[in-house]
Amino acid sequence: MSGGAEGGPGRPAYLVTGGAGFIGSHLVEALVKRGERVRVLDDFSAGRRENLAGAAGRVEVLEGDIKDVEACRRACEGVGYVLHHAARVSVEESLADPVGCHEVNALGTLKMLCAAREAGCKRFVYAGSASVYGDTATIPHREDMAERPLSPYAVAKHVGELYCRAFFDLYELDTVVLRYFNVFGPRQDASSPYSGVIAKFVGDLLQGKGITVYGDGEQSRDFVAVENVVNANLLACTAAEAPGKVMNIGCGERMSVNRLGEELRELTGVSCEVGHGAARSGEVRHSQADIRRAREVLGYEVAVPVMEGLRRTVGWYRKVGAGGGR
Repeated sequence: MSGGAEGGPGRPAYLVTGGAGFIGSHLVEALVKRGERVRVLDDFSAGRRENLAGAAGRVEVLEGDIKDVEACRRACEGVGYVLHHAARVSVEESLADPVGCHEVNALGTLKMLCAAREAGCKRFVYAGSASVYGDTATIPHREDMAERPLSPYAVAKHVGELYCRAFFDLYELDTVVLRYFNVFGPRQDASSPYSGVIAKFVGDLLQGKGITVYGDGEQSRDFVAVENVVNANLLACTAAEAPGKVMNIGCGERMSVNRLGEELRELTGVSCEVGHGAARSGEVRHSQADIRRAREVLGYEVAVPVMEGLRRTVGWYRKVGAGGGR
């Protein structure tokens, strides 16, 4: 379809929005290691400049907000590929501020799509979320299942998906939606009240605190190491059959929160009390990806299994400190 700009001499070929964040900074690092020219757009509300230290001097960094149309236009100028990861990522935060979540995750995505189209970008890869499936009893989740978002976060992420499809159908912008399941790994902020369960558990364990399980702990998730997500994004930029498609990115297996706590206690060597809190609103009971479409379309494979990812993650937190470097 569209064959627009692909970066000129000395100009970035890739834009990573939210590139100073957890997943975004891993993408930037991988692209730089490949010798690509990269631009980052981040407002640093959650992202950290330290996350880009490994790419210092090799990345163009724009400080700006995706709610700002002009910032989106500046970021897309001359770029071939947009990897859109700027977002508010917490279900809890979306319950407290649904309007703010919508403005960033839905309207911000629309503004980025408009800017990418105007700039003639070659492909737009969208960081979607498995939360759009809701609390369905059918496991594993397939991309052809009906969406049933339960939280403002899930609704806003689904709206972003719909805009991607509309721009593919109406404006000939090659869009690809990757529905992430529970991504974890180094650089996830363990100190944030909105951090993922793995970052939170590891941070608390390494500080000698007890861990808290919400609900009965038998809720399960498809935990996927960030290295696999990075690989999926790189494949999505060039796979011929990817445009216009939605694909699950996970490991294709699930683990209960109770078992996760046991595995992390063993990996950290910390024995502690396990507390229990009330189940959280807007959270699903079980989540697991059917990854066949990603395998067929992208050639995606799980390069880093869950247990290896957990070992790497614990090792990183030990190195930088239990708070995740903050």
